[in-house]
Amino acid sequence: MTRMINGIDEMKTLVGEHLGWSPYTEITQEQVQQFAEATGDHQWIHIDVERAKAGPFGGPIAHGYLTLSLGPMLSPQVFGVSGVAMGVNYGAGKIRFPSPVPVGAKVRLGITLVAVDDIPGGAQVTQQFVFECEGSEKPSCVAEVIFRYYV
Repeated sequence: MTRMINGIDEMKTLVGEHLGWSPYTEITQEQVQQFAEATGDHQWIHIDVERAKAGPFGGPIAHGYLTLSLGPMLSPQVFGVSGVAMGVNYGAGKIRFPSPVPVGAKVRLGITLVAVDDIPGGAQVTQQFVFECEGSEKPSCVAEVIFRYYV
C-alpha cells in the first residue's frame, strides 16, 4: 500500500525514516532486450542467453541502469506526496550495483528519506533507493536519488 505524505512540512518530520518497500516485480528477458535497444548496450551478458549461461553469472543479467530505471515505476508504490504542485527528478549522487539481477529474478525497491532541504518554491529531497532481488543477501542497486518538489 502506498504511503501518502502530506506536503513538504510532513516530509521534513520523516527524515531518516524508511518509508517502505514496493511489491516485487519480475525482470524479463524482453525488458532486458528492450533496454539494450533503447540504450545501445548490447553486451552479451545481457542479451545472448546461451552465451550468458556459460558466463560468470550463470545466465543473462539485467543492465545495472535498467534496475535503477525501475525507480519511477516502483517508487509511487512506496509513497506519494500530496500538497505539492509537482515533483521532478533532479539527479542522483552515489550509485552502486553490489550484485547482479538475473533475468527472471523478482526485484523490489525500498526507500529511506535522507534529507529535505528548502529551495526557492519548494524542497530538494534526497532519498536512498535500495533495490533487492528476492532471496538475495546483497542489494542489487543502492542509489542516492534527488527530487525537487514545488508548491
